[in-house]
Amino acid sequence: MFGRRTTDERVEAERDETTAEEIRAEHRTAAHERFGGINWGAAFFGWLVAIAMTVLLAAIASAVAAAVGQEVNLTESDVEADRATAGLVAAIAVIAIFAIAYYAGGYVAGRMSRFDGGRQGLGVWIIGLLVTILAVVLGLVFGEQYNVLDRVNPPDINAPADAGIGAIIAGAILLVATALTAMAGGKAGRHYHTKVDAARYPA
Repeated sequence: MFGRRTTDERVEAERDETTAEEIRAEHRTAAHERFGGINWGAAFFGWLVAIAMTVLLAAIASAVAAAVGQEVNLTESDVEADRATAGLVAAIAVIAIFAIAYYAGGYVAGRMSRFDGGRQGLGVWIIGLLVTILAVVLGLVFGEQYNVLDRVNPPDINAPADAGIGAIIAGAILLVATALTAMAGGKAGRHYHTKVDAARYPA
């Protein structure tokens, strides 16, 4: 009799736990329906972080490039003599800088939001793309003095990539890389909330 009562209690406890989990799942679903999707406020602040990281990393890269150039006694004529290689190195450096910066921006946006980390990162990328297009348009319409991108672009790393098909390919890679890294950063930031959910810690 005692064993039967213990078994009944265990079954009842499992039933209660299942019911509680279903209730939590329903609450999460309802909250996601209400608060899910891109949080543009978080995306905006994530974009600000991405811009700040771009400037910081670009300054570090420029300092390192200048130090390396002095160490190996590189001159402007040396760079011009191997312009293709220098342009490739510069393009890779710029892509890496923006990718890291947008990962950080996506992480911030994902951490600030309760749901949909990947979408928060995508929101950061969309804001960055729209601001870039707007800055270019302002520069074309009102003159280069209104092109604010000149103030946030990575500084010249001794060897800008040649214009033409190479620049187009580099630009396309940059767009794809920043979009993917921003979304990855958003998912990483969202993972914090996932761990909280897994621990069943009350919000």
